[in-house]
Amino acid sequence: MATNKNFEYLGNNFQIQLLNQIILDKDFSHSIIDVIENNYFENKYFKIIIQMIKEYYKKYEHTPSFDTLEQVAKSELQQETAVKVVLDTVKKIKDAPIDGVSFVQEKALKFCKQQELQKVMKKAQKIIDGGEFENYDTLEELVRDALLVGSKDTSMLDVFSNLDQVLDDDYRHPIPMGIPGIDRLLKGGLAKGEIGVILAPTGVGKSTILTKISNHAFNLGFNVLQVFFEDNPKVIQRKHFTLWTKIHPDELSEKKDEVMTKVKEIKETMPNELILKKLPSDTKTMLQIKNEIRKMIADGVKIDMVVLDYIDCVVPDKNLGDEWKSEGSVMRGFEAMCHELNIAGWTATQGNRASISSEVVTTDQMGGSIKKAQVGHVIISVAKTLQQKEMKLATIAITKSRIGDDGVVFENCKFDNAMIDIDTESTTTFLGLEEQKEERQRQRVKELLEKRKEREQQKKS
Repeated sequence: MATNKNFEYLGNNFQIQLLNQIILDKDFSHSIIDVIENNYFENKYFKIIIQMIKEYYKKYEHTPSFDTLEQVAKSELQQETAVKVVLDTVKKIKDAPIDGVSFVQEKALKFCKQQELQKVMKKAQKIIDGGEFENYDTLEELVRDALLVGSKDTSMLDVFSNLDQVLDDDYRHPIPMGIPGIDRLLKGGLAKGEIGVILAPTGVGKSTILTKISNHAFNLGFNVLQVFFEDNPKVIQRKHFTLWTKIHPDELSEKKDEVMTKVKEIKETMPNELILKKLPSDTKTMLQIKNEIRKMIADGVKIDMVVLDYIDCVVPDKNLGDEWKSEGSVMRGFEAMCHELNIAGWTATQGNRASISSEVVTTDQMGGSIKKAQVGHVIISVAKTLQQKEMKLATIAITKSRIGDDGVVFENCKFDNAMIDIDTESTTTFLGLEEQKEERQRQRVKELLEKRKEREQQKKS
């Protein structure tokens, strides 16, 4: 097929059957219409007919019926002879035999796929000749798109499809975070294809909570990829060892034998994998990360969840000329990757300057573009005052959730960074938190007035 430029070598009847299938089989026409070209056909009138079909599809988003095609020919063709030949050809197409249509569809798609690959190879040669090696990932994506010609679109389905699965109690199959109060409100956790975002100011514990999520998912039997940019791999390993052994990180080296025994036991008994991957900060795009995960999957490594620590270290695939738009595109790329690869995705993002002193971090305190918040299925914020840091406490809030309840605050919950111990026992709404804040302020005023009154009485006495 490499030397063939059109369908001529397959014969006249093949082309008639192909046009028949493009009109009759809506799924097939949808998969091939954008990549099939007029010059792939041998006959002048076949070229006219496919052109009319493509123009009609572009305008109405579906192929015309045979009757409609005849009407289009009568209204658009000027020469009477051309109209007659086209109408006769349409009749032959309409009466084409149905035997061997699977062969016709497969052959046509393979031909179009090869033509698309040849176009990509020409672009590749130009990139190689020009030394533009930074475009490698873009080129790889073009090749992949060419290979996907003819793939069925699984994003569309009939509303009545898979009724038993849709109505099943566990239709989402979520992966829990390991924080009971939050998991309950998220109806079990995050499902594959969904993304969650941890929002917190610097130094609060984004890596702590993401490591806990990774560790808990692994303990439940899921395959987890934990990607990080700024931490040393040994630091992340030690965090996991602390979670498994409940030994303080400062004592891990002292109790090396005990740690080794526990870690080896887990390695031998768990059939799944927890993979740690360090990447350079501010150089990797989401496309490059996706390609690396794809390679892992191609090599036989199954991934159920990816934890990206954190999204602000990823650079946009394209320079959009606007930093905020670029940040939004990175988060959308993360969501698209998780949906495409059917994995659950957790990441984190920095809060802005105002978030540092906030008792509760809200979505509008997200650093950079608010578009990052629009993409996430779940956003969980973590805030710590100086007093809370000293007391190993934090205020955690579910500020956005497409899954369950949001606007829920876990005030002064246990958040021990060293032991990676997070416990949410009590909840209150944002409104309740404001009421409590006002009550605390009233109580402070009352205490100040009483102290002032005591001082005045002491002066009198």
